[in-house]
Amino acid sequence: MLVALVAIPLLIKGLGTDRFGVLTLAWMVIGYFSLFDLGLGRALTKLVAEKLGGGKEQELFSLVWTALALMGVLGFVGTTVAMGLSPLLVYRVLKIPEHLQNETLNAFYLLALSIPVVISTAGLRGILEAHQRFDLTNAVRIPMGVFTFAGPLLVLPFSQNLFVVIAVLVLGRVIAWAGHLTLCFLIMPTLRLGIARHRAAMRPLLSFGSWMTVTNIIGPLMVSLDRFLIGAMISITAVAYYATPYEIVTRLTIVPSALVGVLFPAFSASLVQDRSRTTMLFWRGVNYIFLALFPLTLLIVTWAHEGLNIWLGAEFAKNSAFVLQWLCIGVFINSLAQIPFALIQGAGRPDLTAKLHIIELPFYLLAVWWLISNYGIKGAAIVWVMRVAVDTAFLFGMAQRFLPNSTAGRRPVAFAIPAALLTLFLIPLLSGIAIKIIFLFLMMLSFTLVSWFLILAPEERVNVQNRLKIIRIFSETIKP
Repeated sequence: MLVALVAIPLLIKGLGTDRFGVLTLAWMVIGYFSLFDLGLGRALTKLVAEKLGGGKEQELFSLVWTALALMGVLGFVGTTVAMGLSPLLVYRVLKIPEHLQNETLNAFYLLALSIPVVISTAGLRGILEAHQRFDLTNAVRIPMGVFTFAGPLLVLPFSQNLFVVIAVLVLGRVIAWAGHLTLCFLIMPTLRLGIARHRAAMRPLLSFGSWMTVTNIIGPLMVSLDRFLIGAMISITAVAYYATPYEIVTRLTIVPSALVGVLFPAFSASLVQDRSRTTMLFWRGVNYIFLALFPLTLLIVTWAHEGLNIWLGAEFAKNSAFVLQWLCIGVFINSLAQIPFALIQGAGRPDLTAKLHIIELPFYLLAVWWLISNYGIKGAAIVWVMRVAVDTAFLFGMAQRFLPNSTAGRRPVAFAIPAALLTLFLIPLLSGIAIKIIFLFLMMLSFTLVSWFLILAPEERVNVQNRLKIIRIFSETIKP
């Protein structure tokens, strides 16, 4: 996040708004390539976690290599499809300036060639997560997150060509793939014995992954379609005005991503062993995401215009402040939805989330097309938030069927979340620095009191007090 704050203004200045707009699409495309794995990455994580919990480590060798082989085949299929669609996207769908079309096409071809690497990396990371080795996954993901922004920045002194910039990003993905593979060999030495495939292992992988595929295709499509439509219906410059605040606020998803990465295998195990523990984990996950993200969301939404003006200038503040406010609220809502989403999939019911997305898609397509046509990028932000709000409500409703005593621990946060959302939607009505400062002080004071006395359980308050006491003692010991 810190690197992005420094890098994005420099990239906009060095590449120009149009080239930067294409680069934001490239960042999105790299993430979207994971849809070609047909849900096998998530299926592999679940099955490996279950076999480890059941003491069936001897079956992991063939399961892992079977999944990786399937991912390799699907990756090459994805490359073929992406390369075939690239000319259509560049020359007809996206409004890319004529002088950038050739280098954009070559960059898209290069991205297509990286699909097998991106897909198999997701599978390798799933193996590490199933073993609860988040220390190892972070050892690769943190440098790669930094490199996503720092890599293009390092290229600027030598070239502004998009092909060169994308080549550096792809090289980083290849290095990350090699790092994940090395770490998998470290925790599973048997993988080095050779490659083995087992036909019987394909059925559970494909059974779970088939519904995950629907989610992997439709979910990211609804997340990223707005930027493609903006590029096709308005301009590539408008993409930059929309995608830049999106890149800012989606950094907040590191909190739910971290929790969900741990909770997904934990839900799978606790649903079999102790469902009361599932309920406790579920509501604590919701509580902690709310406690972590609401203050940040409040600050960003309140100071959106002022922050963009200082960071990127008056032109970006004028065009992107409203978008930043709405997308930030949407990310906050969507972050809460990650907990019921993980529970439903951990319960082995990815078909429920897939069916929900199938129902949502046509309504979202009509709404986003109409609102972009009439209100531009502001309309795109509004409809995106409306979609994630509906999605979140349904996911929480579906999650109840897997939670015994599901009302336990729910009432305080169920009251706090609507109140917090009402507060966030009222912020654009504020004007003046002094009024915003007073408003923030009152809201943060109210948030602190509600969090301490209503949301945190008594044992959690004791835990916080003990940690604060340790910090105070440590600070006193290092004083001269």
